Amino acid sequence: MQLNSARNAGRQAIVEAARGQIKKDERRRKILVFGSGAVLVAAVLATVGVVVFGSPQAESDDNSAAGSTIEGVESFSGLSREHVLSTVAFPELPPVGGDHSEDLTNCGVYTQPVDTWRAVHSLEHGAVWVTYRSDLPASELEVLASNAAANSYEILSPYPDLPAPIIATAWGKQLQIKSASDPRLGEFLSTYLQGPQTPEPGAPCSGGIQG
Repeated sequence: MQLNSARNAGRQAIVEAARGQIKKDERRRKILVFGSGAVLVAAVLATVGVVVFGSPQAESDDNSAAGSTIEGVESFSGLSREHVLSTVAFPELPPVGGDHSEDLTNCGVYTQPVDTWRAVHSLEHGAVWVTYRSDLPASELEVLASNAAANSYEILSPYPDLPAPIIATAWGKQLQIKSASDPRLGEFLSTYLQGPQTPEPGAPCSGGIQG
């Protein structure tokens, strides 16, 4: 009983910290720009005069990892997994995989954008990265923060210029939603947190960089 109370208290503290910070951030409406000086990396193949860019290919989600379909999930194949020494320009936003830093982003709740290059390494270890627009209502953020506090393999952070209010990303999988109450978010988390799509199952989502 005492252990459960301690866990609940810790989770509530994380949620309260996130709620307080988002109120401050709403006043400023400034999002850090990260990945400055990123090097554009593209693999170009020429075949019969047609140039094909080597970027991950989006396809309909057969959701073989789950055995059932989560509506709206996109799947991406052909993702490289090298540790590289320079930053990478990713074709997806946020990225769903690819070459990345040898360091990872520790899973947890963040109120500022995290380093994309390191977060991809966390995806490789089975993390789900939930990103949101900076103007997301505080009530929505509270739901997201509560979810993230309960999952040791989840990253929650704002992300600039998102095409949807909330985007959940796992290695090779991505879902765009409008509200934290969308039941598909819970399905995505239960399916892909350390899911069968994970390139390095069992690898930690801690011991890296905080942010």
